[in-house]
Amino acid sequence: MQLFDPNNPNEKKKMIAAAVLGVAAIAVLGYVFFGGSSTKTTPGIPNPKASPPPTRIVVKEPSDNVPDDPSMFQPVVYNSTAAASAEADRNIFAYYEPPPPPVKVPYVPTPTPAPPPPLTASSMMPNNIYARTGDFSLQITGDKFTPALHITIDGRDLPTRFINAQQLFTTVPSALITNPGPRQVSVRSNDGKLYSNIITLTVTPPPVPNYNYIGIIGKPRFNDTAVLQDKSSKDLINAQRGDVLGGRFRVSSISEKEIVLVDTTLKIRHTIGFTSDASTTNQQFRPPVRVSDEDPL
Repeated sequence: MQLFDPNNPNEKKKMIAAAVLGVAAIAVLGYVFFGGSSTKTTPGIPNPKASPPPTRIVVKEPSDNVPDDPSMFQPVVYNSTAAASAEADRNIFAYYEPPPPPVKVPYVPTPTPAPPPPLTASSMMPNNIYARTGDFSLQITGDKFTPALHITIDGRDLPTRFINAQQLFTTVPSALITNPGPRQVSVRSNDGKLYSNIITLTVTPPPVPNYNYIGIIGKPRFNDTAVLQDKSSKDLINAQRGDVLGGRFRVSSISEKEIVLVDTTLKIRHTIGFTSDASTTNQQFRPPVRVSDEDPL
């Protein structure tokens, strides 16, 4: 049986095509295995892709000759350390908290001290007075006084008499000392440019009679007798108009509602209202009220 017919033109074309394909396949394989791996290098410039030659490691064989000197052998010291253990009370859930922002303290400027007053008031006479004593004279002693100055009490200007550069004089009305308590006294001019320091006038409560008015004994011609009780000793005292009690308080008037006593030193009137019941040491006492046509006791 004949596989190839040279006289058949179709068979010839198939053979030529197969030969061409075989040559092309051989060329491709030759490029892949030989032409593609070859790298063109420039003389004098090292190829960066070329791998360095392997390093030759020479292993020195141990010598069988061991020296007889044992000093070359040193003992090996091993210091072992225990592994650090976790803290027993440590909170594993704790986390870092940033500190609070600093508190900004507002700047407060230092107050400027007030300048000293241009005038000086050093003392006054008197510096202590009883309340309800009426008008009284007041003298201020100081320095740098002028006739344009006047004395003030609690801000109220008083008519002032200039004596000299160290003394001023005024009269204080009783309305300014009706109630006890301190009073601020100073010296100043009308325009306020000249002023002094403040000094204190002390107004104290006046002495009061220590009695209770518990009864009245009526007599002819209205010469009545008041029955008083000492609050401290509980003693009973009979007093008529003009009598002085305790060496200080004079009986001014007597009525069934009240008795009026006048302080002989301060000239202050004290009114004591009638008390229906007053305690004595052992019993209640209330003397009867008599009329003028009854016989005196």
